[in-house]
Amino acid sequence: MKNSSYLLVALLLLPNLPVQAETDQLTKATTDFSRPEPSERYPGGATTYTGDTDQQAYSHPADNMAAARKLDFTLGKAMFKRLWVSAPTATQAADGLGPLFNARSCLQCHRRNGRGRPEDAAGNVDVSLVLHLGRSMPGASAGPDPVYGHQLQTFAVRGIPAEGEVQVEYQQFDVTLSDGERVSLRKPVFRAANLAYGPLHPDTGLSPRLAPQMIGLGLLGAIREEDLVQLADPLDRDGDGISGKVNRVWSRLQQREVVGRFGWKASVPSVDEQSQKAFFHDIGISVPLFPQGAGECSEHQRACLEAPNGNSPQYDNLEAHSDVTRWTALYARNLAVPQRRDPDDPQVLRGKVLFHQSGCVACHTPSFVTATESVDGEHSGQLIWPYTDLLLHDMGEGLSDNRPEGKASGREWRTAPLWGIGLSGQVNGNSYYLHDGRARSLLEAILWHGGEAAASREKVVAMSRSQRNDLIRFIESL
Repeated sequence: MKNSSYLLVALLLLPNLPVQAETDQLTKATTDFSRPEPSERYPGGATTYTGDTDQQAYSHPADNMAAARKLDFTLGKAMFKRLWVSAPTATQAADGLGPLFNARSCLQCHRRNGRGRPEDAAGNVDVSLVLHLGRSMPGASAGPDPVYGHQLQTFAVRGIPAEGEVQVEYQQFDVTLSDGERVSLRKPVFRAANLAYGPLHPDTGLSPRLAPQMIGLGLLGAIREEDLVQLADPLDRDGDGISGKVNRVWSRLQQREVVGRFGWKASVPSVDEQSQKAFFHDIGISVPLFPQGAGECSEHQRACLEAPNGNSPQYDNLEAHSDVTRWTALYARNLAVPQRRDPDDPQVLRGKVLFHQSGCVACHTPSFVTATESVDGEHSGQLIWPYTDLLLHDMGEGLSDNRPEGKASGREWRTAPLWGIGLSGQVNGNSYYLHDGRARSLLEAILWHGGEAAASREKVVAMSRSQRNDLIRFIESL
């Protein structure tokens, strides 16, 4: 039980939340910046982790999880850490890797459940950054490359050629802010190199994707669809320059079109589907939604298709059967958001004013009340502070990957949640931001904002250095 009156107020209110007016009142934009808002210190509501903010800050279960449920969380953690091996093996429990793959476990990309990094210690592209492949198809979402599929797999089991390598070069340039401060930005240029199965299709484009942090995913999934739709304004009818759009995508689980919430372009509807997609594309493991034992091998990769796989009658003719994916998704949904640090610090409060005045809240929506009907009971009826609207926004040509996905254009990206972002460096020793990790600091990330966010960016550029420090301090406290 937490000992703050802020959380107590929230918990007393939440059981009676079906009245929309009460929900609206709890999430109403503040006008009092003299002190933190009630419950703001606990961004995940009653699920918030309130212990030490050390390297394990992203690795704790929801604080309100019952002991019996923590057993499944622990099983999911074991699946998340499992190192898969090539088939066949004696046990059949962990074989089926690849034959083509990017990593051998979930943990290799999501170290300590934090965000990935574009380069490893030797300066090579890290496994936590993958290249998505998208073939231009007029009027439709990008299709896979006919030979290499949806993403470039840079590793393979023995005897099978890996698909190729990811290479990157950076173009450096400086931005001068209004007070004379100069910030060096780097624009990455990615290349698929040493391709083992011939050239990519001439219409295939590359979209680098960095592994995101894992906290609070179940709470994002519990935000009511009607609340997201209410925030959307695709035609910018209110004339504020912000035109958030819901990405509607096909759900393999539900067999219908639903709201996309996860992934850099909100192209996946649920944590379970995101998890199974990663098993299949990143590790080459067959799962209930993707039962092919050969992973994403195409008909042009015959040796890959004919290699032994781990599909076994003992496990429903899969390599990772439904219990494995269920435990893994439960683990991912219930990784808790850490408690805010110093929300009542005067510098943090000054930064909060600037965050609102700069218009950042137009996309980084501070708070929601989650649905009372949710996949996990822990997430039901919580007042949360994710600082995202989960909508697609035009971020300008500088960040464009020219690769449509669902209803997302090449220039559109989902608003990234900001909760826990200030602990990123502490958790896994690196602080790289945006979809390809080009930004090495929060200020660099802000300066890459274009399109609908250009006006907010210019307000940050016009700030004094002291004001920018206040703004960054606020974001780091989230």
